[in-house]
Amino acid sequence: MAIVRPFRAVRPEKEYAEKVISLPYDVMNREEAAKMAEGNPCSFLHICRSEIDLPEQENAYDKSVYEKAKSNIGEFLAKGIFKREEKPMLYIYRQVMDGRVQTGITACVSVDDYQNNVIKKHEFTRVEKELDRISHFDVCNTNTEPVFLTYRDDKRIRTLVEGWMATHEAEYDFVSKDGIGHALWAIDDDETVRNIERLFGEIPALYIADGHHRSASACKVGIKRREEHPDYTGEEEFNFFMAVIFPDNDLKIFDYNRVVKDLNGNTPQQFIEKLEKAGFAVEKKGEAIYAPEAKHVFSMYLEGNWYKLEAKPEIIPDHPIDSLDVAVLQNNVLSKILGIDDPRTDKRIDFVGGIRGLGELKRRADSDMKLAIAVYPVEISDLLNVSDNGMVMPPKSTWFEPKLGSGLFMHEL
Repeated sequence: MAIVRPFRAVRPEKEYAEKVISLPYDVMNREEAAKMAEGNPCSFLHICRSEIDLPEQENAYDKSVYEKAKSNIGEFLAKGIFKREEKPMLYIYRQVMDGRVQTGITACVSVDDYQNNVIKKHEFTRVEKELDRISHFDVCNTNTEPVFLTYRDDKRIRTLVEGWMATHEAEYDFVSKDGIGHALWAIDDDETVRNIERLFGEIPALYIADGHHRSASACKVGIKRREEHPDYTGEEEFNFFMAVIFPDNDLKIFDYNRVVKDLNGNTPQQFIEKLEKAGFAVEKKGEAIYAPEAKHVFSMYLEGNWYKLEAKPEIIPDHPIDSLDVAVLQNNVLSKILGIDDPRTDKRIDFVGGIRGLGELKRRADSDMKLAIAVYPVEISDLLNVSDNGMVMPPKSTWFEPKLGSGLFMHEL
């Protein structure tokens, strides 16, 4: 059962929250981060992407980058941009995007739950990305950004959360520059906190939706601190890391689409014939953008025309992963026809998040690529099912929006 507990957050004073908030550290490069933070000394990018405050250097992971992040946290506290809470609390964090609302609990979760798979994963992590956040969290002595978790919706937790929001004023409530609404409520009543802790204690599993590298890194920092303090009790803050935990019913997964540089030596007509032989019904739709309308239906753009590709039942196995549309596409088209066996490393393929729209696929196929294929979005139930089976989702399967805002809360270790 899941351990969820309050923590003594470091967070912005109310008048600074809108200036502080930023996108997560891993959705932009150094140049983009510098441009986003330009003219805003309060931007959280000075902490989560602190290299923007240093001369450009070859090693983006130099210790000076993490020391600068630590220094900037101290400076934000000294200037009164950040404050440190007087006592541990839980927080309600609500986001609104295009009228859709997702409301989660910001809390600390357990390193032991991560290790024991009470917190379930669905992605592999890359060592170099882990090492970056390990150094960042360790030098800063802080989980600077939360992990995005989900769980199967529980009406009792939802009732408590909605009741608190209805009877208390939000600490922050604003719309960021990207049009996302952010609101935060501090739950400072000890009994309500205990009730939420107790109810999560009856939840059998939490699931990482986004933030596999952050969670792996936070866990490894906790283990490192345990080794440095062999007399630890288990109650120290380094035994826990910060997360926002949303009910699954609130979340939306966007499609994660593919663009390919060439047809692997095939003419367009040969490629379409091979698609039909591989088990797809192919229907030409014309020049107007066509979006897949159901599971196992794909949208393809090739040489000025859109096509509907429908996978026939015989190529859809009864398997939690291989039945996913991204896997059907990989196994029957990308690998079998186009020769792209490892989409993680093959330079002939690129990926476009559905938030960019199908027009971006057309633009790419008309410019630097040849072919675009859009998939129907993975459902949250698919992700939970794969995680429950101890399996890993195919690469580039899920794109969650909105992203968590960074800078509204930090957890000191």
